Amino acid sequence: MDFLPVFSLETWILLIMLIYLFIMYGQWTFGVFEKLGVPGPKPIMYMGTITKQNDVYYIGDCENAQKYGRIWGVYEFRKPMLVVADPDMLRTILVKECFTYFTNRRNLRMNGDLYDSVSIAEDNQWRRIRNILTPAFTSGRIKEMYRIMKHHSHKLTDSLQSKAQNEEILTLKDVFGAYSMDVMASCAFGIDMDSNTNPSNPLITNASKLFKVPIFLFFLQGFFPFLLPLYELLGVSIFPKSSTDFFKKLVEKITAERNGSSGQKSEDVLQYMIDSQATSERTKKKHKKGLSDHEIVSQATMFMFAGYETSASTLTFLAYNLARNPEVMKHLQKEIDSTFPNKGPVQYEALIQMEYLDSVVNESLRLYPPAARTDRVTKETVKINGITIPKDMAVIIPIYALHRDHELWPEPEDFNPDRFSQKNRQNINPYAYLPFGTGPRNCLGMRFALVMVKLALVEVLQNYSFSICKETEIPLRMNPEGLTAPIRPIKLKLVMHCTEP
Repeated sequence: MDFLPVFSLETWILLIMLIYLFIMYGQWTFGVFEKLGVPGPKPIMYMGTITKQNDVYYIGDCENAQKYGRIWGVYEFRKPMLVVADPDMLRTILVKECFTYFTNRRNLRMNGDLYDSVSIAEDNQWRRIRNILTPAFTSGRIKEMYRIMKHHSHKLTDSLQSKAQNEEILTLKDVFGAYSMDVMASCAFGIDMDSNTNPSNPLITNASKLFKVPIFLFFLQGFFPFLLPLYELLGVSIFPKSSTDFFKKLVEKITAERNGSSGQKSEDVLQYMIDSQATSERTKKKHKKGLSDHEIVSQATMFMFAGYETSASTLTFLAYNLARNPEVMKHLQKEIDSTFPNKGPVQYEALIQMEYLDSVVNESLRLYPPAARTDRVTKETVKINGITIPKDMAVIIPIYALHRDHELWPEPEDFNPDRFSQKNRQNINPYAYLPFGTGPRNCLGMRFALVMVKLALVEVLQNYSFSICKETEIPLRMNPEGLTAPIRPIKLKLVMHCTEP
């Protein structure tokens, strides 16, 4: 025993107590799912089940679904989270009991200046903001912004001509990211920029930074969740302050310029929010309270960076899927050529009525939904389909895994747009397909995003075709962080498309 340090009895007691408390703190939240009768991987002290699944969390969801069924429990560090991939339960969680028990999303309380954005706000504040913003994305408003989208889709196709003629290898995220940024900048702020020729524009760099959550903060909130109020008080944020400050100054500058101008009003989302604020000030009615200046900045910032990243990702995966399935691409190009003969202008009404185009976009979103997960938090303990969900428990909806469920989707790894044909779509459970979520808290800009994506795809395929090349990675290795994305950029070749006589 000579190798043991010489401590007093009191020191040994204190040391043993500290070790005991350290062990107990690291695992006292475990055992919740055993009591509830919910299966799942066994947690490890402090780390929970993070190290017991695939490094790519959404592929880990697929593996857990195959092993445990459609409902299982996991621990993100010490935090228990119920994962639900059962369509019947999801209908209750996302729609039927949304306002009663599942109104709010999970909140890490480290949101910085974006604490009151519509995707983070809670309860009555969320309802008010959502009700104000919803009219900004009606069919009529989107149709007004369609002219802006057309301007940028035309620039996109023009920029691709020399690349196709020279048979250049395209890095798709760069190409579609520039288009997506141009559309979002114009539709959100009324800024006409050319991201193709200026990829280092501050708008792009700051919007890209907002999606990169510091891994240190992820571990910090996981190990010491009781310190979240302190982090919030100190202004610790998962969103870089330099980026949120940039957008704040940009919005304030544009707003000041417009308030001092008597010219024609813009048609962008920012102007809609400014107008709604002015309307509420005139009515002086509490139940019609408009957005505050800070809320306007938050909504504009969130709309900008969320729309940019998800739309660029959707177009990138669409091109990849079409290049790997040339028969589908040819079928789609035939529909495009018949709908808009002689490479004619793409009209809004005709675009939204194209059936095969809709099927192709839906199938690509099934295989690669931009957000691999979404979530809700229970307000009170509730029992659904025999499963008790305790108060304040996070409920994870594994969208990526749900879209690849073999029972819900025959041969789920195949790219098959016919699943969504008019004939077959009636067989799809609406709660098994959630690329934009569903219910009162679904994606606010869903219709806007679909029009933006479809327009770009149609105009590109009017003139060009995608093909795989030696730089194309098959199969893709997926990125373990953030949204659904590959580790390496997707690269394809572009060739000219000749319309058949």
